[in-house]
Amino acid sequence: MKEHSDVETVITELREALARAGVILPSLGLDPVSYAHRTMPPLVELGRCNTDTARRLARALEGR
Repeated sequence: MKEHSDVETVITELREALARAGVILPSLGLDPVSYAHRTMPPLVELGRCNTDTARRLARALEGR
């Protein structure tokens, strides 16, 4: 299934980019509900994180 391959690729790319910025999202992965849906494309689940990770993510997005 092409969509599954695409979403796995983008998850890997995002995980690697975040790691380079010093951000680890432990729950990053494929959203199983959207994957099981017949007409909707699969979604990336960013998941939950602690406040330290949220701050790192905010700083990475700001370019600091």
